[in-house]
Amino acid sequence: PIGIRGQRHLRYLKNHRKVFYANLLTSGKLNNYLADIDKQAEEMFERLIKQMATADGITEQLKAADQMAWIGRMNNIRNRAIEIVNSEIIFI
Repeated sequence: PIGIRGQRHLRYLKNHRKVFYANLLTSGKLNNYLADIDKQAEEMFERLIKQMATADGITEQLKAADQMAWIGRMNNIRNRAIEIVNSEIIFI
């Protein structure tokens, strides 16, 4: 199964790396390639979220004490992680 990140990479390949896309498609390796990209991106995203939350001192105590602050900070981390994954895996 190909998730959202694999689908984004597929769109990128179709629009910007047409020869590479055609080679993968004709060799029958496209789906395996996209599934691998999706898995790598998801693992990197989860790892970045954990690392950034730890580095920024975001804890369960903050979540219990001030949920809105916790949500705001986690959304910020999530957006930064998405940008990193996009630049290093999805759009290359």
